[in-house]
Amino acid sequence: MNNVYSIFQQTDRLRVSDGAIVPILSGCNPATRLLIIICPQLGDFDSLEYAWWLQREQKQIESTGLTVRMVGIGDRSAGEKFCNFTGFPAEWLFIDERAKLHSQLDLYPGLSLKLPNFSAAQNAWVNLILMCAGIGSPGTLREVFRGYKGDRSAPQLIQAGEIVHAKPLPPIEGAFFNVAGGSGFQRPFELATLRLRNMAEVLGNWNTYVPDPTYLTQRGGTFLFDAQGELLYEHRDRGILGFADNMSQPLSFLSTYSL
Repeated sequence: MNNVYSIFQQTDRLRVSDGAIVPILSGCNPATRLLIIICPQLGDFDSLEYAWWLQREQKQIESTGLTVRMVGIGDRSAGEKFCNFTGFPAEWLFIDERAKLHSQLDLYPGLSLKLPNFSAAQNAWVNLILMCAGIGSPGTLREVFRGYKGDRSAPQLIQAGEIVHAKPLPPIEGAFFNVAGGSGFQRPFELATLRLRNMAEVLGNWNTYVPDPTYLTQRGGTFLFDAQGELLYEHRDRGILGFADNMSQPLSFLSTYSL
């Protein structure tokens, strides 16, 4: 059994669905493979976007018998808001208010410059802004630009009849993106629009999503285990918008293991 799996076995966290502090592996079927996603702040770009992909593939994931657990930084109110917005199942989501599990797993804490006379939260804000500019966050700017220019290796994200509300833009119908290049792949501005929608949601509910800004720069990781607890796959985030090895199709690693 992998020692990373042992860390999860010994970890209790608050479950969003009922507020109980239970092992994060509580309710897992021991006969199935297990996907554990450690997220940054629940109001982070990566957390919201990752949940969107999981929601998009939820039926397929459930049909394979794969068990999913997600742990994010925040509190229960943040978790409830996150699930309401993304549709992510609340029984799959656990809370780590102080990023202790992230530290145990040695996940990247993000840029950690410390300015004199700045509080921990203020330093976190400065470091986050620098990371958004690509400093201490490799690949971030490239991924931002991909959201605007489109990606023919990625699937279409918004369907023709779907309406996207991404303030301050007016409601946008999915067919609009056909004008930018067609259909059947990620069109120009399509991903950027979804990210703008996420940003508007978080900024409009900032104190709920981010009750403590100290951990704004903390990054996450993805771990896939077989039924015996052996690690099949892992990805450790190195920057903002870097939650997958293949950002064009973030869950493509599952197909490698016939999931």
